[in-house]
This record gives sequence, C-alpha cells and structure tokens, in this order.
Amino acid sequence: MSHKNILYIGNDLTKKTKYNSTLAVLSLLLTKEGFSIKKSSNKTNKIHRLLDMCFSVIKFRKSTDYILIDTYSTTNFYYALITSQLARLFNIKYIPILHGGNLPYRLSKSSKLSQLIFKNSYKNVAPSHYLKNAFEKAGFSTIYIPNTLEIDLYPFKHRKTIKPKLLWVRAFKEIYNPVMAIEVLSLLKKKYANASLCMIGPFVDDTHLQAKLLVKKLQLKDSVEFTGVLLKEDWHKKSEEFDIFINTTNFDNTPVSVMEAMALGLPVVSTNVGGIPYLIQENYDGLLVAKSNPKEMAIAISHILDQRFPEISLMARKKVEKFDWNVVKYKWLEILK
Repeated sequence: MSHKNILYIGNDLTKKTKYNSTLAVLSLLLTKEGFSIKKSSNKTNKIHRLLDMCFSVIKFRKSTDYILIDTYSTTNFYYALITSQLARLFNIKYIPILHGGNLPYRLSKSSKLSQLIFKNSYKNVAPSHYLKNAFEKAGFSTIYIPNTLEIDLYPFKHRKTIKPKLLWVRAFKEIYNPVMAIEVLSLLKKKYANASLCMIGPFVDDTHLQAKLLVKKLQLKDSVEFTGVLLKEDWHKKSEEFDIFINTTNFDNTPVSVMEAMALGLPVVSTNVGGIPYLIQENYDGLLVAKSNPKEMAIAISHILDQRFPEISLMARKKVEKFDWNVVKYKWLEILK
C-alpha cells in the first residue's frame, strides 16, 4: 500500500452537478490503492474555484508528493497554467492530465504558456493516442494512460433486435453540437415513424434552448425526452430502454460516456473528430461520420438498424474491457511510486 500524498486539481463538482468527473473517478480509485488524496476545487464560481485551487497548493505544499492537474483547452487551461507555476515555485512534482479535445489548437495558439506548463511537468499524461501524438509532435514527452472504467459495474446488454431508439449523453454545450441529434432524429422519422431520442446531460449554454425550439418546430415533442443531468447509475439504467448511442460532438478527446456506452452494449455512431477514431475502429466496433453532418449519421444509424454490423457492440465491449482499472492502474502506480 502506498502512502504518497496527492493533491488533485480539477472540478470537484460531482455532488453539485451529479456529473461524475475524471477527478471523482480517478481520485476514488487511487484512494483504494492506498494514496492519500486531497481535491480542489468544489467551488462553482470560476474565480472562487481558481483561488481555492491556488490556496490548496499553498496550504498543502509541504505534505504533497504529486499534484495531478486536469487540463482542458478553454478557460480551464488557465487553472492548469497558474497552479502548475505555483507547483514549480514550491518544487512540487506536477502531472497535467490532458482532457481537452481542442488542446492541440491550444498548443499552437498559446505556445509560450504551453511551454511553461508541459516542459516543466514531472510527467504529462494523455488518455488518448490522439493527444499523446499531438503533444509529442509539439515537443512534449507524454505518457498514454487511458481513461478507466470499473468494467464489473457495466452490465452488458446484448440487443438481439435493434430499434430506432437513440440515446445521447453529454453536456448541452456548443462544442458537443446537441442540435445535430434533433436533426438526425428528424431525418430518421421519414423512414422510421417510431424513432425516438433521449438526451441526458446538464444545460451549460443556450444549445438546450435551441434544441427544444427545434423539437417544437419539427413537431417532435412526442419523440424526444430531455432528462437533464442524471447520476451515472441512473443513466446506465435508463440506457436499457435504448438501442443506439449517438455522439454528435465537434471536438473531442476520448469521451468516457462513449466508452461507457460501448461497455453497456449500445452500438455507437459518432462524429469522426479528435480522439474518437483512436477509440473507435470504423465498421468494427462503431461507426464514424463527418462532423455536423446529420444526413450521414442518419444513414449510418439505418445501417445498424438493417443489421449490417451485428457484431459491433460485442467488439466494442471487448475493446473497453482493456480499460478496466485492474489493467490501467499499473501505469499510474509506475509514475506515482
């Protein structure tokens, strides 16, 4: 059992948002392995969150062996920038965990700031080969450690017959293009009158209003359900009512919700962006389509409904079994020894 002390910097908002973040999952798993974990921050206000993160670095500077920093490409990039430089000031080893699907763009847009963070880190950890390759191309040594699942918590449902019942699980945010899901459903309705869609996730920006307005305009009210955010266990249970998982994002890394869908036995149709083609092998364990192309996604869904790919859900389950914590944990134990 390890007695290393870790400060984990990220959005510790699971209790407030019901969203199971990487921080929530990984900190719990590392705790089970004997690490002492402190987390920051659970503040909802972004300024307060940043101040709390900085205060935590200062407060625990003498007792911390490693700082893990969830690193994204937009506003949260600056959390990583500021806390990493504080870690350098106090000579604490820090490890950025790379999440943002648009981080390669950030590397070029903010090259000097990126140098400060990623050249001086103890390790850089990428959960996808997509980001590992992008960071190494930019000159930053990076270790691949995939996002992890406790696979025993994901009962596989083998769907002998596939119906046009679509499930979408993501935050209502412009980069995830939730409106496209409505457009896909509308196209499917022309061929499958019984097609339906359930959209699960928090309302982050105005895209949820756009989606609801489009539902009204296209007269799809009886075919679309908006649940808001659900606890992981609840959406897993809800998924049993659906037969196809769709991912409409414009930018992405290796989304855990897609991995979870693969584990649960839902055939996945996703936009071919970012790290997705590193996770899904086209026509083998999922189907990939161009981003912002609802027509192409509707056609791909119809191929699944026509049983052209009867084995993809079985192949997808086999793939994500390799991401089980009992497999992945040794990579973390190696760098946190």
